[in-house]
Amino acid sequence: MTTEPTPRWRRLEPDERKEQIFACAARLFGERPYSEVSTSDIAAEAGVARGLINHYFGTKRELYLEIIRRALTVPRLAVEILPEGPLELRADVAIDWFLDMVTSQEKMWLAAIAPEGIGRDLEVERILEEADRESADRVLEAVGLSRESEHGQELNALVRAFGGMVKAAGREWLVRGSLDRSQVHTLLSKSLVTLVGEVFPEIQRAAPRS
Repeated sequence: MTTEPTPRWRRLEPDERKEQIFACAARLFGERPYSEVSTSDIAAEAGVARGLINHYFGTKRELYLEIIRRALTVPRLAVEILPEGPLELRADVAIDWFLDMVTSQEKMWLAAIAPEGIGRDLEVERILEEADRESADRVLEAVGLSRESEHGQELNALVRAFGGMVKAAGREWLVRGSLDRSQVHTLLSKSLVTLVGEVFPEIQRAAPRS
């Protein structure tokens, strides 16, 4: 009795194909400057026709901006997976998830926090700011707050300031090698606990602005 050989490939569903193109583009943009990556390069890497990239993402610039947006925005899933328990445990798990995410897309994350080649135009600035605000919202959500709560705007700003330290710590770890993952984890998790457990209450107790 003979069996049919296992196909070496299968036809991808549209969403799978779109994600494949996205992943290939993210890898290329993480390895080379923006100006040195063409849509033909991306198409060849993904094994698709160049027109399919335009169909799913528009121009190379639009694809690049979407990659930056996704690389820097903390998804809602990161909040949903947090365990019940004390703040210290939730912060530990959250930072561990974040460092795993950064490790899995190291080159693209580093390129996204300091985009080069495309120019720091208004749209790039807007995407970076939106990603910071949305990610800060996820942190507030994780501790039962929101931007709409009392002093929510100030709390969001505090988390964005913390985000600046996160990016700096990431560069010290991944680029300069002056910190290892364990040290970065300790720095960020302890700082997050202090921010939420001590700084937030101080802001919330502050007298209303005149």
